[in-house]
Amino acid sequence: MNLSIVIPLLNEEASLEELFSRIDHVCQSNNLSYEIWFVDDGSTDLSWNIIENLKVQHPQVHAIKFSKNYGKSQALHAAFERTNGDVIITMDADLQDFPEEIPELYSMVIHENYDIVSGWKKKRFDNVMTKNVPSKLFNAAARKVSGVYLHDFNCGLKAYKKQVVKTIDVYGDMHRYIPVLAANAGFRRITEKEVQHQARPYGTSKFGTERFIRGFLDLVTLWFVSRFGGRPMHFFGAVGTLMFIVGFLSALWLGISKLIDVARGIYGHLITNNPWFFIALTMMIMGTLLFVAGFLGEMIIRTNREHKNYNIDEVI
Repeated sequence: MNLSIVIPLLNEEASLEELFSRIDHVCQSNNLSYEIWFVDDGSTDLSWNIIENLKVQHPQVHAIKFSKNYGKSQALHAAFERTNGDVIITMDADLQDFPEEIPELYSMVIHENYDIVSGWKKKRFDNVMTKNVPSKLFNAAARKVSGVYLHDFNCGLKAYKKQVVKTIDVYGDMHRYIPVLAANAGFRRITEKEVQHQARPYGTSKFGTERFIRGFLDLVTLWFVSRFGGRPMHFFGAVGTLMFIVGFLSALWLGISKLIDVARGIYGHLITNNPWFFIALTMMIMGTLLFVAGFLGEMIIRTNREHKNYNIDEVI
């Protein structure tokens, strides 16, 4: 199979039939065998009924129904496990992405041997203050921290080699950082393609400005995990050991100073009256706690962590 097209959605009943029709026309026109995986992330409208009707008429349609809204990362994770195409394309269900981009994205992965081709919405039709400006700041920070130089990490329209989606583990809110996860896994042939974008024709956006706050927090998490996720002791153990040594040497210096005073016949100067005593004690305690945190992190890493934190009601 040439293509697996993954479409997470939440309350997009007005756009689903048109979206499928355009995808089908594009794939048929370019002789691409394909399957579509819709993931209904807890819709409360008629989205699932429409998908069921599409399934009856078109065997290439598949769908996963979540019991409630879990988020885009979980939706992608569930679909990636089931895809069969040589190239996996993700896109949003709101018709802001153009299915007509699919053939060129597919060609870039197959014929130019890219691992990931990420869409770049160079000209956006979103609110300038609530989406465009925050998005530019967010993308600049993501480029700086991750070392992956893409203009638009948030673009839902992306194409992947099959090996990429079968290797990486998408969890939490990490869907916007899939290229970074892939780069950390050794997939380095990552590029971007300028894609068309249009204003949402139906409904309203399901993402508010708070996604940028979560995005920055996830970026910090990703930075740490990519460098120390495999060996947390390298970070916590090193910092903890350094703090303990500084605290111990400070306490030792205080003790030696006290002994020198006693040898000189100077009495009455209590060590506990010196603020350095409490600083040294605090640093030793914190150093010990950080070292223990690193040790516990090492133990946890050796346990196979499961990210499948969603419930599926139905798969068709």
